[in-house]
Amino acid sequence: MKFNKAKCKVLHVGRRNPKHDYRLGEEWIESSPEEKKDLGVLIDEKLNMSRQCTLAAQKANRVLGCIKRGVTSRSREVILPLYPTLVRPHLEYCIQLWGPQYRRDMELLE
Repeated sequence: MKFNKAKCKVLHVGRRNPKHDYRLGEEWIESSPEEKKDLGVLIDEKLNMSRQCTLAAQKANRVLGCIKRGVTSRSREVILPLYPTLVRPHLEYCIQLWGPQYRRDMELLE
């Protein structure tokens, strides 16, 4: 299997990281302040999850907007099942990574 050098990036993690430059063969690898991993989880150089939380909230708000525009009935029987089905999965996606305490608390409540 060939190694795709164009897709490689360096993510420097930690406060005291000297941020060395790296290369593969003759090509230098670009440094990146944040990376989106395989599951779509955004990780930055400070391992801060606030941007991940913001993106999840924005996606959930877009879904709520679609529900508001697309569903004509405002009765509780129609609206209440839509939230756990369509909105909540966006808010809880990969929550074990960026908020493990929250997930445990939610399991205790259910």
